[in-house]
Amino acid sequence: MTRPATLAVPVPRYGAGALADLPGSVLASLGVPGAVDVLRLPAVPRVCVLLLDGLGWEQLRAHPDEAPYLTAMTGGPITAGFPATTVSSLGSLATGVPPGEHGLLGVQVAIPGTGRLLNCLRWQDESVDPETFQPVPTVYARAAADGVKVAYVARGLYRGSSLSRATTRGADYLASDGPGQLVGRTRTALRRGDRSYVTVYHADLDAAGHQFGTGSAEWRFQLRFVDGLAQQIAAALPPGSALHVTADHGMVDPSERVDADTVPELRDGVALLGGDARCRYVYSEAGAHDDVLAAWTGMLGDRAWVVSRAEAVDGGWFGPIGPGMLERIGDVIAVPHADLAIVASEREPWLNEMVGMHGSLVAAEQLVPLLSTSRP
Repeated sequence: MTRPATLAVPVPRYGAGALADLPGSVLASLGVPGAVDVLRLPAVPRVCVLLLDGLGWEQLRAHPDEAPYLTAMTGGPITAGFPATTVSSLGSLATGVPPGEHGLLGVQVAIPGTGRLLNCLRWQDESVDPETFQPVPTVYARAAADGVKVAYVARGLYRGSSLSRATTRGADYLASDGPGQLVGRTRTALRRGDRSYVTVYHADLDAAGHQFGTGSAEWRFQLRFVDGLAQQIAAALPPGSALHVTADHGMVDPSERVDADTVPELRDGVALLGGDARCRYVYSEAGAHDDVLAAWTGMLGDRAWVVSRAEAVDGGWFGPIGPGMLERIGDVIAVPHADLAIVASEREPWLNEMVGMHGSLVAAEQLVPLLSTSRP
């Protein structure tokens, strides 16, 4: 089969500057034995990691006036990991390993042997146990076992959810439903014990991007709010603390859409369609793999990387693959790198309504900030 010429694939920098390297580096900075400081973080007894959902490096650099505090912080870009989406990044932030090991491989992945998809954000399938589906021990539990006081500060809405059970176990979950409460609970958590590790998750910028797009006034005003949030948390740091600000992915506003529910070539031979609009997992029917790969390659042309599962795995897109994780990935993976979203209007009407999207390997979605400040 002849493939159309396309761009080289920029693989995430696992082990050399990816989001999955941040948790281990934090543990090392706290003096937890055996942890490796890949990112060369300073040694301190108290660490706060602020995760601003949806704040890509390129978007931040393009809006210095809306984010003067963040822009002035020390740091640079790291890669989110593949796919560049919240589920996968929260898994890496929780475990310190790439998605291929923790198994939270995207928004919608196959439940092996069932013929069903699991939406890892909504997690509406009660037969899937979060602690089993994401089996890697968390860095929070590892830190707590060494005597570090560990907390996770986020909305009460997420407390006890299946995704939270998969990604926050081992931490004391502190529900915070407003910005003042969030800063206050973070400040209190950082002061506990002789050493503390606090992760703060804030989702509003991502929500604004999905609804209005990163080119909107609404998104820019929300960026001003998260810039102020970072500044307030930094001002509330107790002595001996470091604040590291990062994100789970960037975002783009694709104007062109291909609808997999209305294009026959993208339906034929397909048993399940998973992933997201900027990272599609295509699960083929028995015996149809080659035909599906050829059809998707021919239809998307040079607008997307379209590869087999084996090609993506061998290329290091997911990092090392853990036991039982391979079957969760689509037989064919389609990742737009052009101004394109692959939607499914009948199966996923909510996705078709979004303006901002993410998941791909392009820099606008893949690069996230790692910015730091400290209080001696």
